[in-house]
Amino acid sequence: MEELEKARIQDVPQIHRLVNHFANKGKMLGRSLSEIYENLRDYFVIRQGEQVVACAALHVSWADLAEIKSVAVAEDKQRQGLGARLVKACLKEAGELGIATVFCLTYQPAFFEKFGLAQVDRMELPRKAWTECYRCPKFPDCDEVALTCKLEV
Repeated sequence: MEELEKARIQDVPQIHRLVNHFANKGKMLGRSLSEIYENLRDYFVIRQGEQVVACAALHVSWADLAEIKSVAVAEDKQRQGLGARLVKACLKEAGELGIATVFCLTYQPAFFEKFGLAQVDRMELPRKAWTECYRCPKFPDCDEVALTCKLEV
């Protein structure tokens, strides 16, 4: 079984390629190398040998708020539960940190609903959730779906 663990510095180029592969297809937002390096501690990866085959990040936004983002699984590894393992790891870490609310912005809402996140109007998200949005090329015409869930803390 592939190992799920926190990302290491040498994983950054592979995370960048994996995320931007799907971003180039319009399936998620792209990430720059510098953004991934700066937020490396947010990332979980699943490796097969030294190859990163899946990734996801939990980004803490505020005392009671974190975002699950950059969930990507290599096309030849999809439908094997890797994305589910990553989302569960993010939710577990959020709970361990004592974060009450987790949110995500996605083009795949049905996937995240399986983990207890529910669709909300983007305008219901706390202002802190919009920090990254201002840098997005799609702002203010975001077409992603917002989802949130409350955790037991």
